Amino acid sequence: MNRPTGEPSPDARPGKRLTHLLHRDPRTAAHPLRTDTALAAGAGLLGAAIAYADTTLRPDTTGWALLTASALALIGRRAHPMATLALAVLCIAPYQLLNNAHMGTMPMAMTALYTVAVTGTVRRTATVGACVVAIAIAGMSFNGVHRVFDVFRTSGWLVAALVLGVAVHNSRIHVAEQRAAAARESERRLTEERLRIARDLHDLLAHSITLIGVRTSVAAHVLTATPDRLDRAGLAAALDSIADTCREARAELRTTLTVLRADEHGPLPDLTGLPDLARSAGADLAVDTTGTRVPPAVGAAAYRIVQESLTNAVRHAGPDATIRVRVETGGPALRVTVTDDGHGPAATGTGFGILGMRERARSVGGTLDAGPHPDGGFQVTAHLPLPPSPAHDTTPETTA
Repeated sequence: MNRPTGEPSPDARPGKRLTHLLHRDPRTAAHPLRTDTALAAGAGLLGAAIAYADTTLRPDTTGWALLTASALALIGRRAHPMATLALAVLCIAPYQLLNNAHMGTMPMAMTALYTVAVTGTVRRTATVGACVVAIAIAGMSFNGVHRVFDVFRTSGWLVAALVLGVAVHNSRIHVAEQRAAAARESERRLTEERLRIARDLHDLLAHSITLIGVRTSVAAHVLTATPDRLDRAGLAAALDSIADTCREARAELRTTLTVLRADEHGPLPDLTGLPDLARSAGADLAVDTTGTRVPPAVGAAAYRIVQESLTNAVRHAGPDATIRVRVETGGPALRVTVTDDGHGPAATGTGFGILGMRERARSVGGTLDAGPHPDGGFQVTAHLPLPPSPAHDTTPETTA
């Protein structure tokens, strides 16, 4: 069982932010215009610095204007990547033909090519990349730049931008597929948990209906067996017991809209099974529900939550960790707390087990919180509401 995602540690934040930026589709950014304006300004300043540093081919007024225009074209790169690339090429081509500093436009060209690669298919990227590289080599050759080193240097930077864009594009597809698979797995686990809850409710309702039938028979027998000596107190107690059982069954039925029966069978778990669970996990157990009537559905939910929490603690807390389980009544609710003092690294991501426990708590109208404990370790806390004590509860519950 995984633990819930918490606030990343300060050391992990830069890496997480970089990973998030790489895996995020550039077309879905929160502030695309502001981000691309800053990127265009950065690329333009870098290109201007490179061009100014080339004292031999430093641009003239026309060259600076074309260099600036190629940087401004990047502002629309998210919404229109192909149009941005075309506009950048229209600015860069005359810039190169006028024999300005050739590397000055490289930041803008690489950014435009990267955007096309990261937002399109591999086939489109290869086609566009081949055309742009060919135009760049032709433009350099037109000005008499025949040195192999210059040609390979320029082509290498352009190809590197394309390769990086394709790699990030494929990585985003892979991450999206993983997230979709995780969502499907989460839904499957939740469905299994709902089916198990439905099975428990089925067993509970079957027990309640059987009990109602038995007590109705008792009331009918009291009415017909000795009509001249009617036991009014016994009849009232039987009817009150029937009413209490009906209210309890109705409350349990309200927790689920559709009850499906799973193939597995067995008794409904309750608080009496907690000692065995704690013993198997080596946990300290404290149960204090004296004088409190715990409905079967609430007892089953508490049992399942403790069971899953102990599984989590044994798996993640470490061999020397101390695990404590406490089940107690606090006002109108049953409070279940499972705490460990383990020091192992917390897993990231949304845990399927925790989702199942929350679903289990919600099935009886309760809540569940799970996360790191302030003093170290991990803690799961569930609040499961209890029904008010019945006014009459003098008839012992028996089944046929």
